[in-house]
Amino acid sequence: MNITHPPVRGFPHRLGYGDFQPTGLHKRRAGKGGGEDEAKSTEQEERIRPQLLSGTGHCKWFNVRMGFGFISMTSSEGSPVDPPLDVFVHQSKLVMEGFRSLKEGEQVEFTFKKSSKGLESLWVTGLGGGPCAGSERRPKGKVQPQKNRKPKGDRCYNCGGLDHHAKECGLPPQPKKCHYCQSIRHMVAQCPHKVLAPPTGSHDPLHPSTSAHLYPADEEERSGSPPLEGHSSSPEELPQSHRGGPQRWRK
Repeated sequence: MNITHPPVRGFPHRLGYGDFQPTGLHKRRAGKGGGEDEAKSTEQEERIRPQLLSGTGHCKWFNVRMGFGFISMTSSEGSPVDPPLDVFVHQSKLVMEGFRSLKEGEQVEFTFKKSSKGLESLWVTGLGGGPCAGSERRPKGKVQPQKNRKPKGDRCYNCGGLDHHAKECGLPPQPKKCHYCQSIRHMVAQCPHKVLAPPTGSHDPLHPSTSAHLYPADEEERSGSPPLEGHSSSPEELPQSHRGGPQRWRK
């Protein structure tokens, strides 16, 4: 048995959000609150908006490679600034053509703002609003390789070519030769054209080794006695400690 409920009078359809209309009281409250919100938002925008100031000064220093520097501001809004204040400047804010930079000591006019990092320039020109002069310096580029430098790479040990290896050489096996002068009469160890450095341990009679001079000083240092005066003294005149050398080391 199916039971059907009769429709409720006064609600012929489902109610939606658009069926409710605000009354006059609601309208007055909404209008009053909206006006306050708009006033607050406008006040906040004015606070957030950076205050642009104008100033004049000269370039304190500018790094042409990094593209930034500092301006020493001597006046702001027509009033002198003493001592001068540093204002950050980036090359993108410079009004000029070509490579943008500033010369040290160059007089400039600019607009700037105060930020959390300090004073930052926004528009930098020369005196009278003209373009900046800029610096003659340019960032150094990469160093060009020397022309006299020997080409790098492996050499073919069969023909001596620089454009391939021995396994890729198209010539038949060649006789062994010196890798320094390419001569087949000798090897690189016997090459007369190769300058050999003199041995470091060579004994030259005209230049005796310094070890002989260092040895007595070393002995004197180990013995703990001062150097003797008159090295031409006979063994009898030497002190007992110097006469019996081996006895010094007995324990």
